Amino acid sequence: MSGAAVTLLGIRHHGPGSARAVAAALEHLQPDAVLIEGPPEADALVGLAAEPGMVPPVALLAHAVDDPAQAAFWPFAAFSPEWVAIRHATDRGVPVRFIDLPAAYGLAQGQGAEVPGGTSAPEGPTAGSGSGPDPIGQLAAAAGHTDSEAWWEDVVEHRAPSTDPGADALAPFVAVAEAMTALREQGTTGPRDELREAYMRQAVRAARRAGHARIAVVCGAWHVPALSAGTTVAHDRALLAGLPKKVRTEITWVPWTHRRLSQHTGYGAGIDSPGWYHHLFTNGAAGAGGSRGLAHWMTRVAELLRAEDHPVSSAHVIEAVRLAETLAAMRGRPLAGLAETLDAVRSVMCDGSDVALALVRDRLVVGDALGEVPESAPTVPLQRDLTRLQRSLRLKPEPEPRELVLDLRKENDAARSLLLHRLRLLGVDWGSPARSTVNSTGTFRESWRLRWQPEFAVRIAVAAQWGTTVESAATGRAVEQAARATALPQLTELVEHCLLAGLPAALPAVMRALADRAALDTDVVQLAEALPALVRALRYGDVRGTDSAALEGVAHGLADRICVGLPPACVGLDAERAGVLRGHLDSVHTAIGLLETDGPAAAGEGEDGPAAAGEDGPTEGTAPSDSLGGRWAATLRSLARRQPPAAAGTGIPGLLRGRATRLLLDGGRIDSAEAGQRLGLVLSHANHPADTAGWVEGFLAGSGVLLLHDPALLGLLDRWLSGVPAEVFTDVLPLLRRTFSALEAGVRRTVGERVAAGPLDGTAPGPRPGSAAVEPDVERADAALPVLALLLGLGGAPAPAGSTATTTRARIPRQTDRRSAG
Repeated sequence: MSGAAVTLLGIRHHGPGSARAVAAALEHLQPDAVLIEGPPEADALVGLAAEPGMVPPVALLAHAVDDPAQAAFWPFAAFSPEWVAIRHATDRGVPVRFIDLPAAYGLAQGQGAEVPGGTSAPEGPTAGSGSGPDPIGQLAAAAGHTDSEAWWEDVVEHRAPSTDPGADALAPFVAVAEAMTALREQGTTGPRDELREAYMRQAVRAARRAGHARIAVVCGAWHVPALSAGTTVAHDRALLAGLPKKVRTEITWVPWTHRRLSQHTGYGAGIDSPGWYHHLFTNGAAGAGGSRGLAHWMTRVAELLRAEDHPVSSAHVIEAVRLAETLAAMRGRPLAGLAETLDAVRSVMCDGSDVALALVRDRLVVGDALGEVPESAPTVPLQRDLTRLQRSLRLKPEPEPRELVLDLRKENDAARSLLLHRLRLLGVDWGSPARSTVNSTGTFRESWRLRWQPEFAVRIAVAAQWGTTVESAATGRAVEQAARATALPQLTELVEHCLLAGLPAALPAVMRALADRAALDTDVVQLAEALPALVRALRYGDVRGTDSAALEGVAHGLADRICVGLPPACVGLDAERAGVLRGHLDSVHTAIGLLETDGPAAAGEGEDGPAAAGEDGPTEGTAPSDSLGGRWAATLRSLARRQPPAAAGTGIPGLLRGRATRLLLDGGRIDSAEAGQRLGLVLSHANHPADTAGWVEGFLAGSGVLLLHDPALLGLLDRWLSGVPAEVFTDVLPLLRRTFSALEAGVRRTVGERVAAGPLDGTAPGPRPGSAAVEPDVERADAALPVLALLLGLGGAPAPAGSTATTTRARIPRQTDRRSAG
């Protein structure tokens, strides 16, 4: 444990109990050098920990210079023992050195995601080498406990340093070292742990050679037996000789969050309750503060629940504290832990609701605390430019998600929009587009959902290869993406992003790539997928004052090619591909509507006569207008009038023919009479029921209100459905259910009521199938009229038995038969 002038302090990473013990031990030892498990590249940055602008949680970020995506983090919270040791040394001017294996070796081996020392347990086989038992679990089992976390809390995290001046501040570390020595004798150590421990021993030797008299070493408890072992220098040098060649690395401090500490994968530290640990450390352990510390936590819970409109009073707080302490006593625990605290909160403050308790877990047990680093911390130029923009635009990075609505007519909001779009191009999804809570069809409003993530620091370091400012980096990234794009939709989406992000310098290169790809691309599906993004770019570009004249020519060219190539591309499609193309058909129709500047009259409204509805040919009636809308209408007519497929793989599916007919009807190109005529032709017995059902699905997709406004169409559909043969009805039923289930609930209900009311052709309803017509018994009906008149308040006494009720019947208005009215 203790040799010559070296004292080994074995700790649990991110443990508040270990942090308090380290603080007491350092105060007792007063070392003249502090060695800490961590990357030696950070020695030059450790002094920044004492600056006022450094607020944990923070992390050391190391990345390869030539490949910034290869990166590693070393997170520190206020309750981390290493952070306590750093602050003790920097506050007193004592030299601090990191002694773990340099990050350059780990990055050279592609171990960027590994975080040495970033686990919630003392480093051992599970944390250091990825194999073997859990040390805490073994110790808890030896003590007769099945819950290792609860046992560790009882013996370490809830333990407060003794206030007795004669108490041994090093006693906890002696006990932990003995336990780890026993565990290591029974287990195995991985090769990476052996390399790390050999490097640590070499660093300790170097500190002793430097003349330090009192050296304190803060490291994972698992390493203590190895660091105190009497290995030779030659042995350690032989181990380290097999290390790979170093890679050039850069390292800096970055902000971190409690939520990121709670994650067990990626760059997380695997702490289940960082907010709770922060409370234990900053407000004193339950053992130090007793009920006072627990009452402080319950008060925070009450404040949170009140803010969320839960009725919580001071009496609830008092009762919750009592219940937590009682539960701890019943469970044989010395003090109330997190389990007892949450059980008390659920019972007293949340009325047994797990929903309210989940809020407490998320906001307090985990928390969203975001650290800060001083401006003097080294950063890449791109990060400095981003920080400048965040301040000038008053966009503070926050870990809590929040909604942001921008009005692009305002200068500051427009600048915010540009920043968020540029960062998205760089892969920094600080903001993601959200659905606005304000119903507006204007293009001047944008809604975003903002949430800052610590790993954005890595993405910013990666993006620094494309430029030193956010604008230049986004421009470089866009140009590179344009050069690597392999599909037309990728380029049109990139053009949209460039316009939204205000990157005029990137547009020439992107437009050249777009023009080249559009000229060579013959896939109508890709053209149809690409056009909507281009049209959106034209629409939004005007709002931002962007010159998008070049886009208009490309968009019109794509639209013309779609008009020519769409009918042949629809031939022989199966149901799945027809469904995909139907979505593109709707998107292209909307896009062309935005591009088209001429009115419906210029496009030849009403030029398609009913007599040509079933003909097959490129034109029908008068030649279409030369406008884009007219050419698109002619394409839709060509689709709508095609004959149904005679066999599999031939003809145009009914889904697309029906959709084209509906688009023509909605656009005023045909009237309801002609639509009814085409529906009648499709519903004829000559067509296959499956193709007919597909036509109906395409025709009714989006809205079925037209069935309510045109009873003739509903009647045609009703008669066809009633006449479907039983042997094929089962096959078309799924299509029909899918069609009608997509309609609005009110439309479905009204359609059902009208069909149930009787015939839809205006004639009187006949007898129900299987029943005989029965004449009504007038005398029996008249017998009830006096009572009915009394109930309706029409006056008069019931007629005597045997009398007629002619007078009473005359006083009650007769209602028209509901089925006849249908």
